[in-house]
Amino acid sequence: MRTAADAAGVPAELAAVPAHERVALVDPRFVGHVHTLRLALTDPRFPVATVRGALTAQPEARPALVRAVTAAAATARPSGNEGGAPTADPAQALGSAAAVGVHADAVASHRPATRAGATGGAGHAADGLAAPSRSVAPAEVTATHGTAGAHSWVDDLAAALDAEGVPVHRPELGVLVAAVPADTAARAAARDAVDAVDDERVRLRSAVKSRDGFFTTFCISPYSRYIARWCARRGLTPNQVTTASLLTALIAAACAATGTRPGFVSAGVLLIASFVLDCTDGQLARYSLQYSTLGAWLDATFDRAKEYAYYAGLALGAARADGGGDDVWALALGAMVLQTCRHVVDFAFNEANHDATGNTSPTAALSGRLDGVGWTVWVRRMIVLPIGERWAMIAVLTALTTPRITFYATLIGCALAACYTTAGRVLRSLTRRAQRTDRAARALAELADSGPLAELVAKAAPRGTSSYLAPFAAALGAAAVLAGTAAAGFGSWVPAGCAALYAVLAGVAVAAPLQGPLDWLVPPLFRAAEYGTILILAACSEVNGALPAAFGLVAAVAYHHYDTVYRIRGGTGAPPRRLVRAIGGHEGRTVVVTAAAALLHQNQGFTIALTALAAVLALAVLIESIRFWVSSGAPAVHDESGEPA
Repeated sequence: MRTAADAAGVPAELAAVPAHERVALVDPRFVGHVHTLRLALTDPRFPVATVRGALTAQPEARPALVRAVTAAAATARPSGNEGGAPTADPAQALGSAAAVGVHADAVASHRPATRAGATGGAGHAADGLAAPSRSVAPAEVTATHGTAGAHSWVDDLAAALDAEGVPVHRPELGVLVAAVPADTAARAAARDAVDAVDDERVRLRSAVKSRDGFFTTFCISPYSRYIARWCARRGLTPNQVTTASLLTALIAAACAATGTRPGFVSAGVLLIASFVLDCTDGQLARYSLQYSTLGAWLDATFDRAKEYAYYAGLALGAARADGGGDDVWALALGAMVLQTCRHVVDFAFNEANHDATGNTSPTAALSGRLDGVGWTVWVRRMIVLPIGERWAMIAVLTALTTPRITFYATLIGCALAACYTTAGRVLRSLTRRAQRTDRAARALAELADSGPLAELVAKAAPRGTSSYLAPFAAALGAAAVLAGTAAAGFGSWVPAGCAALYAVLAGVAVAAPLQGPLDWLVPPLFRAAEYGTILILAACSEVNGALPAAFGLVAAVAYHHYDTVYRIRGGTGAPPRRLVRAIGGHEGRTVVVTAAAALLHQNQGFTIALTALAAVLALAVLIESIRFWVSSGAPAVHDESGEPA
C-alpha cells in the first residue's frame, strides 16, 4: 500500500503499480463495513467498480483511470475542502489488504474506519477472497449511507470514468454503510451506523439468490449458506464444491445403475446431497466473490451433466432390476430431449427480449400484478418445475418406486411446465410491440446452429417480409421430418427425404434476421426436430444398443448447444463457424442420421454409426469448448437470475 500526500501525488503512485495488476483508490476518511469494500474492490467480474469514497479498476480499465486521475490532479487545489485537499491524515496506499478481506500479498487498500475507527482484521483473508489489486489513497471521502458527507475526489474519478463511457459497477449496498464523513459528528454517526448492522449476516443473506424456487428457498438455502461459509473459512473454492457436486451425482447414478432397492434409495439420497452442494457452490461464489472463467464453464455444464447421467443410471438400473428388467432407455432419452428443449425455449425467449425496446404487454402486466400476491409467486414458480422441485421429485420417486414411474412423472411434469411457460411467452410475444435489436437477431441466429446446407438455402432464398415466416417454416420443417420419420419407420428412405425437406425449410427460416415477434421459437423448434428424429429412429429400430447410442449422441449435441448458450450470455458470441460447419449444423446431422438409418438398418450398423458419430462430435465440441473456457478471453458467466433450470 502506498500513500499519496495529496491529489497531485496519485498519478505517480499509480504509475508505480505494474500494469497487469488491479488497483484500488480509497479516500482516507472512509467509514463503512468491511463487506462494503469487499463488494466494491474485489469482485472480478467488472472492469471498474465503486462505492462512496472507494474505487477499483481492473488492468483493462487502468488507462482510462490514469487519464481521469491525471486530469483531476491537474485541476486539484492543494488545500481546502472545496478544492479536494485532505481533511484527515493521508491514507496508506499500495500496502496492507486486511481491511478489504483479501490476501495481503494480492490486494491492498487503505485502513478504513470499519468500527469505531478500527481497521478490518486480517482474519478476513481466510474467507477465500483473492483478487490481485493495489490501492492508492487520495485525500478525500464522502457518504453513501443516506448522508451527503464530504466531497470526495474518488467519487469525482468515478464520475469522470462514467463520462468517458467506461462501465462503472455500483454494487447494491442495502443496509451496509459506505460513508465519507465531513466532520467529527458525522464520523461518529457513521460509526454508529456501522455498529448497528451485522455485515456478516448481510453477507450470508446476500449469498443466496434473491429469486429461486420454493424447494431451494425453504428446504436448501436456510442451511446451505452456512455450508458455504464453512467452505470459505477453510479455503475451499466454488470450483471444488462444484466438482464435489458432480462426483456425488455420478455416484448417485452408479447406485441407481445397480438396479437394487438399496441402490435406488442411496441414489435418491445422494441426488439430494448433490443438489445441496450445487446450491452451495453458487452461494460460496457470492459469499466470497470468487468468480472465474473456469467456474463459469463448470457451472454452465455440470448441472446438465449430472441430471442426464442420472437418467442414464436409472435406465441401466431398470434393465438390471429384479424380475427380468425393464427397457426405459426411450423414456430416459425422451426426458433429456424434453428438458433440453425447455431450456432452449427459456434461453431463446430471454435473448430475444432482454434488450428490446417497447417491451411491454398486457400479459406481462398481469404477471407483474400477480407477483404482488405472495402465494401466487410460489405457485407459479413450482408449476414450471425448476431444478430443485424436479430433482426432489426424481429423488423421492427413485427411492420409493421404479425407474419407469420416475420417468413417467418427470415427462408429464416437464411437459406440463413446458406448455405453461411456452404458452405464456407466446401470448406475451403476440401482445407486445417490442422492437428487437440486431444483437438479439444475431443471438437467435447463433442459437439456431445452422450448418452448410441451411446456409446455402438461406443465400438463395428470397428474404420474406412476413413477421411469421421464420417460425412457420421452422415448424413446418420440424413437423415434416418428425411425422415422416414416425410414419415410415426404421430402414426407409422416406425419413431421409423428409430430412432434406427440413434442411431446405430451415434455410428459409434463417434467410432473414430473426426479429419477428415469434422468431425466438426457431431455435427450440430446430432442437425438437433434430433430437426427436434421433429418438424416433432409435426407438423404432429395435436394434440392440441403438437407444443408449442415441442417448450419447443427443448428449454430445446438447452439450454443444448449452456451450453456445453460455458463450452468448457472456457476450462473446457462438462457437467458431468452422466448428459449426464441421459438425454439420442441426440440419446436416439430421440428414446424416436418417441416411444412416436407411443404409445401415441391418444388424448393428445403425448402433455403430450412432456411437461413432457421438464420439466424433463429443471430441470436436469438447476440445473447442475446453480451449475457449480456459482461455483469458472467456467470460465469467454466473447465473444470478434465479430462472428455473
